[in-house]
Amino acid sequence: MNYYSTNKQAPVASLEEAVVKGLAADKGLFMPERIRRLPEEFFDTIDHLSFQEIAYRVADAFFGDDIPADKLRHIVEDTLSFDTPLVPVSDGIYSLELFHGPTLAFKDVGARFMARLLGHFISQRNDKGVVNVLVATSGDTGSAVANGFLGVEGIRVYVLYPKGKVSEIQEKQFTTLGRNITAIEVDGTFDDCQAMVKAAFMDKELNERLTLTSANSINVARFLPQAFYYFQAYAQLKRLGKAYNVVVCVPSGNFGNITAGLFGKHMGLPIKRFIAANNRNDIFYQYLLTGQYTPRPSIATIANAMDVGDPSNFARVLDLYGHSHDAITADIAGATYTDEQIALTIADTWHRHHYLLDPHGACGYRALAEGLRPGETGVFLETAHPAKFLHTVERIIAQPVEIPTKLQAFLKGEKQSVPIGTGVEELKGVIRG
Repeated sequence: MNYYSTNKQAPVASLEEAVVKGLAADKGLFMPERIRRLPEEFFDTIDHLSFQEIAYRVADAFFGDDIPADKLRHIVEDTLSFDTPLVPVSDGIYSLELFHGPTLAFKDVGARFMARLLGHFISQRNDKGVVNVLVATSGDTGSAVANGFLGVEGIRVYVLYPKGKVSEIQEKQFTTLGRNITAIEVDGTFDDCQAMVKAAFMDKELNERLTLTSANSINVARFLPQAFYYFQAYAQLKRLGKAYNVVVCVPSGNFGNITAGLFGKHMGLPIKRFIAANNRNDIFYQYLLTGQYTPRPSIATIANAMDVGDPSNFARVLDLYGHSHDAITADIAGATYTDEQIALTIADTWHRHHYLLDPHGACGYRALAEGLRPGETGVFLETAHPAKFLHTVERIIAQPVEIPTKLQAFLKGEKQSVPIGTGVEELKGVIRG
């Protein structure tokens, strides 16, 4: 399958070119030329399939033309070495727990898949030069990408993150690894980090000397595999007899996660509608209300992974729906919450249902609690383990939160990072060594 740019000014690319380049030459995002609908028999029997079997069928629809079946199956099975269970929280509302992977965040799925896919392409190349992966993070992307690519031969990873704007545990997960991982501490915001990554991709001199790609959700190999767990959620609902009038709420920052879910819907997944839950960075919410997309500087909140003022994947949502505001609002509703509302939701859900939310999942749960209609079943994405936001969550519920063993191991490491400003020349200096 070929991939085209959302800006329509760049040549079509193969899967390998799209994955290695990350961003199209015209600064657009790559999109598959077609989205294959899966047959009805797949959905009729999905509740009898394993997570790996479901994910392989979805992956094959996107990547099967370009990767041998046995290799693709191996990549899927190696990626999904953990489950994404559906857990009841309150009447008619379920949490899709996406924090059971190595770094306890939903991005483990996309990051692990991309690392294995990129490793496959590198192993097939005659040119054995190093591929440099640049990734901007507001929290969990950095840890998932760094750990997914750790030790992968032929790949060097640079993680850009905003100084003082990620939690201590998140920071430790990508600043303590060493080896082929370099953490870059930027004296700015996530939007600054993202702008620097994009500027590096467009820098002619840097690209002539080095092979650069991105592991943010702008990369097709990062965001498309996130469709896997939407299908897995539906399979679990079907086993419970609840697979009717399904509403999925996605805590949304850079919009890669909800875009993957929308791709699933276009592949035939029976989801009635989506809700994009925002914190105070409500750019998409305002677009739904007004039809006008107006990026603005991000605002720091306790749901820091959603502190994005110009969501990259909005371009994919527009392209998927033919730039039709009416079509987008028919499938997607919105919600936006303040820090105070997020904190109240965490405390209330803990005390009433004894279910501990992280700040991002709290936005998703609250949107369903407020917006679910009679006869609908709600699923929200619990995107990270609450312990990753330890001090915030403990302050809200006024009691200690147990830190999982996986996270405790990261906390013992020593931070190693390179401090820089927001200028792309400083970034180039780090990458060039």
